[in-house]
Amino acid sequence: MARLSDIIEEFIKEMLEESGDMVQIQRNELANHFSCAPSQINYVLTTRFTTDRGYIIESRRGGGGCIVIRQIPYDNKDELINVLQEKIGNSITYNGALTIIEGLLESKFITVREAALMKLAANDRTLNYTEEKNKLRADILKAMIMIIG
Repeated sequence: MARLSDIIEEFIKEMLEESGDMVQIQRNELANHFSCAPSQINYVLTTRFTTDRGYIIESRRGGGGCIVIRQIPYDNKDELINVLQEKIGNSITYNGALTIIEGLLESKFITVREAALMKLAANDRTLNYTEEKNKLRADILKAMIMIIG
């Protein structure tokens, strides 16, 4: 059985798909729709709709907590690459790399095969022979994104 967070995430993604690349939601209305606390909506937004997964969240005060969710346009590859390069930074953990790779796969920016290769290259076992594996992982991930982009 799917968890409530998964259901809310799918609901928002369906709204995004129907409306194009942007959706405006009311946090309280969404919480009422799913019979949950507004904090549950916040949790989904902060963990499932992040920049490394290809989304930008804008929160507007007043009006019951209006939130605008935008999908980063993947037709502008230079912008995407810049956002990802900044997000990766000089060091990244394996879990951070996985999040970025899964976001690229979900958005169809990369193929399943490319994602598998990227995961293998970023894996802790692959980078086991260096003390600075998070730095090396960041460099490898940025280089792969530049080549694919």
